[in-house]
Amino acid sequence: MSKRFLRWAETWIEENIPPGANTDIESHEARAKRLIEEMFAEAAAANFSDFETEEERERIAPQVLAAVSDDTDFDYDAFTLKYLLAQETEDGD
Repeated sequence: MSKRFLRWAETWIEENIPPGANTDIESHEARAKRLIEEMFAEAAAANFSDFETEEERERIAPQVLAAVSDDTDFDYDAFTLKYLLAQETEDGD
């Protein structure tokens, strides 16, 4: 497991896949596959070894698909409200 690559990949996802940016032209799965290939091409250019990247490919794919499938913008007020409500309940849900 390459923590260095995982941190890099999380940053790449945040910078390159904004929420709500998917168009109807391409399915979520097709866009996720395309972006995964772009990410791994950039990872090779960033001097990550094939061993590091291939080892983490299965872990990264669901994260990219989730980011691509997210069709809502981040609502800070809703997040704050959910956080405050979670603090009031015993189990944190």
